[in-house]
Amino acid sequence: MLSTMQDVPLTVTRILQHGMTIHGTSQITTWTGEAEPQRRTFAEVGRRATQLANALRDELGIDGDQRVATLMWNNAEHVEAYFAIPSMGAVLHTLNLRLPAEQLVWIVNHAADRAVIVNGSLLPLLAPLLPHLPTVEHVVVAGPGDRSLLTGTDARVHEYEDLIAGRPTTYDWPELDERSAAAMCYTSGTTGDPKGVVYSHRSIYLHSMQVNMAESMGLTDRDTSLVVVPQFHVNAWGLPHATFMTGINMLMPDRFLQPAPLAEMIERERPSHAAAVPTIWQGLLAEVTANPRDLSSMKQVTIGGAACPPSLME
Repeated sequence: MLSTMQDVPLTVTRILQHGMTIHGTSQITTWTGEAEPQRRTFAEVGRRATQLANALRDELGIDGDQRVATLMWNNAEHVEAYFAIPSMGAVLHTLNLRLPAEQLVWIVNHAADRAVIVNGSLLPLLAPLLPHLPTVEHVVVAGPGDRSLLTGTDARVHEYEDLIAGRPTTYDWPELDERSAAAMCYTSGTTGDPKGVVYSHRSIYLHSMQVNMAESMGLTDRDTSLVVVPQFHVNAWGLPHATFMTGINMLMPDRFLQPAPLAEMIERERPSHAAAVPTIWQGLLAEVTANPRDLSSMKQVTIGGAACPPSLME
């Protein structure tokens, strides 16, 4: 006997739609290094993600399960790509900007990425690789950076804001099989060539639910999470998806990962939670020991990637 309950696919699309409607007033704050950070509501991020999906389909010709790579810091545009690409049926491929150039080339070619969305500040990393990336037909640049580095590339170059401007804010999202690919991450090449892991829509949905459980991070729409763990590191431990499921506000550090700006953004933006590897916290501890700041808003810290030293816990 089968149940009579509703049976719907557990997809990234449903997380996007839930976050931009039920939690539409929650915010993503991206640190800019200037007096005022960039602020976007979940509703705005959802609309822009929808516009990005339209642009990827209509302008770049992305269809089916083609791979779209991101070479980006943690910021609102990266979250928009997180939702747009899987929701339209394509596959998000986050590139680890810490890897050696030869490993990045191998990974992009192995995944057969058709397009790369890149932050302008990372063009010095991407531009020398492009002659060795025959599958990459499009480069989409977001944020400030030296575009002249892309002169002579065979790939078509697009400006992120120009690309999505005027695009429809609705999309006929496909009904995807929840077991289909949503995102890809690759290991480093410490034991031979890097290995790829393909996340399903279902796995991301279920993982988002687990992240939000009280036994895990247990955050709510009254919390703000400082997401330092990179979005290319196992999907930032699921936080971009989990936040849209529960309405948790996100504070994104972009390229400002040094101890001093992290201390400043905690003092100014008052997050209640943060997630990062131990080396980040060791640097922050040294910074605030030398230059005390008000970090009293912080109630919980999630540490992963390596064991946290007991001395750091204390």
